[in-house]
Amino acid sequence: MTFSLLGHCSRTGQFGAACTTSSIGIGARVPFLAARLGGVLTQHRTDPRLGPRGVELLRSGCTAQETIDALVASTPDHGWRQLAAIDGAGRTAHFHGARMKPAHAEAHGQGCVAIGNIMASERVPQAMVDAFLASPDAPLAERLLLALQAGEDAGGEGRPLVSAALLVVAGESFPFVDLRADRDPAPIAALRGMWADYAPLAEEYVARAVRPNQARGG
Repeated sequence: MTFSLLGHCSRTGQFGAACTTSSIGIGARVPFLAARLGGVLTQHRTDPRLGPRGVELLRSGCTAQETIDALVASTPDHGWRQLAAIDGAGRTAHFHGARMKPAHAEAHGQGCVAIGNIMASERVPQAMVDAFLASPDAPLAERLLLALQAGEDAGGEGRPLVSAALLVVAGESFPFVDLRADRDPAPIAALRGMWADYAPLAEEYVARAVRPNQARGG
């Protein structure tokens, strides 16, 4: 009952993830990213421990596929898990556990991967990838939001969504964007509204952290 996408912007070097579900708190449980390394999605009877573990595997030099293989090998409950990864070179990989409920599917594109489970249609991940790739010059956060909306338009989960999250990492150890909508009747629209407010300030917030003498704000 979750659909998500990991993406990389070759122009800026940013990595990002967007995800949504009919359960609360998706932003704390599903997407895990690190600047310059890539990231991991962990969902379907989600085990959030696999996210940080996956990031550390990427940090050790593992490719996306090697990261997924190691995560699967490390957990005896992998039959319940759905995973995806993207590495620093933009390579992607995924895993569907044998005990996952339908409909579930995945789609890969240049620098992106989408996965979903308990969806209304297996077309959802491909619709997300298509939308992500359709606007290569847009900011990564915008492309991720377009992908999320495309997934919903393609059928989504088939029941009301409750939470959505947008996470982007750039050159620093902290996220460039980390926005979450919870217990909202239209979480994707709420997330888009938050991004519209945040986008003009994103670079300023980075400056306040790393170049405070040059920052404009208080």
